[in-house]
Amino acid sequence: MKPASKTPDWVLAALEERHQQNLMRRTITLESPQVPHAQIASQDYTAFCSNDYLGLANHPSLIKAMNDTAETYGVGGGSSHLVCGHLAPHQALEEALADWLGYERVMLFSTGYMANLGVISALADKNRPVVQDKLNHASLIDGALLAQAPLRRYLHGDVASVQKLLTKSSAAGLLVTDGVFSMDGDIAPLAELSQLANQYDWMFMVDDAHGLGCLGENGRGCLSLEGLDSASLPILVGTFGKAFGTAGAFVATSHDYADYLTQFARPYVYTTAMSPAVAGATLASLQLIQSVEGQERREKLARHISYFRQRMQSLPVELIPSNTAIQPVVIGDSKTAIAISEQLKTLGIWCTAIRPPTVPVGSARLRITLSAAHSDEDLMLLCDSLEKVLTAKLLSAKRLNPM
Repeated sequence: MKPASKTPDWVLAALEERHQQNLMRRTITLESPQVPHAQIASQDYTAFCSNDYLGLANHPSLIKAMNDTAETYGVGGGSSHLVCGHLAPHQALEEALADWLGYERVMLFSTGYMANLGVISALADKNRPVVQDKLNHASLIDGALLAQAPLRRYLHGDVASVQKLLTKSSAAGLLVTDGVFSMDGDIAPLAELSQLANQYDWMFMVDDAHGLGCLGENGRGCLSLEGLDSASLPILVGTFGKAFGTAGAFVATSHDYADYLTQFARPYVYTTAMSPAVAGATLASLQLIQSVEGQERREKLARHISYFRQRMQSLPVELIPSNTAIQPVVIGDSKTAIAISEQLKTLGIWCTAIRPPTVPVGSARLRITLSAAHSDEDLMLLCDSLEKVLTAKLLSAKRLNPM
């Protein structure tokens, strides 16, 4: 019998280092739908860590649309969009998104990560640099690395830092930012960035994964909040796994850029299209987002955000300025953040501690995310629980470090 292969020492050493630093990641299994009152490990919790901001992931209209679409078009895409995988539900969704956002074309991708990899690796190269916010999502950074493009990262949200980098660059390239930053919940200064991109003749790209559906007129996200359009924001990426409650992603752009990406965006060219059933469910989600019900859900979410921030003001933690569904409570060190997360679980609150390298060292946090599906009672339970746990933490710290 052939002996079992030995795990390399460097793999074991890397895992041990993660253990020692309280940074080990583990998968949890949800035993219920993606709803606020979730079941995990046979226990009931009120969850505050899902990106299902509008509470659509388990909406009956989406479930019906998925089932109806599957009955007509099946479940699998079968091929890439460019071979024979572009079905009628994909085309209908692309056209509806383009009309909603005011762009000439929309292209669907399997995930937001692949959309960002595809766009940046196609548009940037050794002669076309990339300038990005320091807190951009990993997929945006990885897109530049895949392109082997010169990469410079500006101070978070700092327009002067952007201008300095653009001025020093010997060639025009791609300026990239998140719309809403996934770990901080703040919004990029998109109007000013757009002006700089235009002034220096740079391409401008925004990933608005966490803004679309939740923010702006008709849920059109940061594009609407900042008064931008397809001319001032030529490349817009959005995802369906957040406010839309489904899965997949898209790029909204011009005919010329779309034609170019169709030729050179490898994750688009060489990936099987998303399930047509998911496309059908996403179209139903878009219709909900544009409806009266969608507006009511956005208004409810805004009330939750206001209530949460008002309640948190008196507590001994750093609350990052954010008017979005992402409400980070910065704890500091990873061990303490994990301990607080575990204490909250004993009170029926599920909120995962986020640690480096996802966030900078020394800024481990509870990334609390609010949803329109939460009730007022859910928000009260969350705030009461945080008040109890964080106040106890402050008293303990005073006992350990008396004046």
